[in-house]
Amino acid sequence: MEFVKTNPARLYALAVAVLALVAFYVPELPTELVLGVVAALLGTGEAVQRTENRKTARAYAEIPRA
Repeated sequence: MEFVKTNPARLYALAVAVLALVAFYVPELPTELVLGVVAALLGTGEAVQRTENRKTARAYAEIPRA
């Protein structure tokens, strides 16, 4: 679980890549199913972006100021 917390962008990229491969190699999948997963991944992408922004803000706040 620690890996998920520290690397959400990597996991998100992997999920998107797997979806693209599945959609390409399994063309008989219903379009509605693929679009539903795409919509869910877009929502997940927003959460990943917020997590990464928090990590960046924390790291920036730890920089010593002269």
